[in-house]
Amino acid sequence: MIRVTEQESKYHDIDKMSVLEILTGINNEDKIVPQAVEKAIPQIEKLASAVAERMINGGRLFYIGAGTSGRLGVVDASECPPTFGVPFDWVVGIIAGGDTAIRKAVENAEDDAAQAWIDLQEYKINEKDCLVGLAASGTTPYVIGGLHTARENGVLTGCIVCNEGGPIAGESDYPVEVVVGPEFLTGSTRMKSGTAQKLVLNMLSTTVMIRLGRVKGNKMVDMQLTNHKLVDRGTQMVMDELNIDHDHAADLLIRYGSVRKAVEASHK
Repeated sequence: MIRVTEQESKYHDIDKMSVLEILTGINNEDKIVPQAVEKAIPQIEKLASAVAERMINGGRLFYIGAGTSGRLGVVDASECPPTFGVPFDWVVGIIAGGDTAIRKAVENAEDDAAQAWIDLQEYKINEKDCLVGLAASGTTPYVIGGLHTARENGVLTGCIVCNEGGPIAGESDYPVEVVVGPEFLTGSTRMKSGTAQKLVLNMLSTTVMIRLGRVKGNKMVDMQLTNHKLVDRGTQMVMDELNIDHDHAADLLIRYGSVRKAVEASHK
């Protein structure tokens, strides 16, 4: 398999470039990413639709990955509860090497093809659930093994990769392949590839949560009120929805604990 993500950068002697030349080169490469994601929208649509259907029926969404890909999955999963007010076990991010690997690389963690399924067993993953493998290369053994065994056990599988036709896509019911080309810094997939994966994760989880009814209009009505900024945002939502003053809206929000509950209580 030819991995585009490992091909040599089209920029040469970057160690001799000025700061402006480096920044301009990186930015020019970054401009490619949303165009590549746009081409993958039909694949993303199929994955998001399938995940939403399973989650509507009580399933969960799991991400597995190594390195940058694994960290991105953990970030997306961890942001779902505060953003959409869902339980912490609805979307779960697992990184090869465990939570230590979020901050510090764990040697050879991504090369163990059996470990992902072992990690998933801690959550009792089952045939109601969905598993999305994240790997820029499309060839990470940890992800291949996890998807393969999950598929054998009836779990819906998908992936977000940055090369076409790799083994991870082959183990996925719903592969998403976003080909962004060689990196500015040869092989540094934390750059364009990581950005592409982040964009797709944003699209996937947001779309699924909207389909699950966690958004009203264009508002995050179930967000957790964990700081003053979010309380102020929620208060403004209640004001706009009910056409009431700030103090009344703030009182309702604090009393009922969420924008949705505050608005519903006022309509009773």
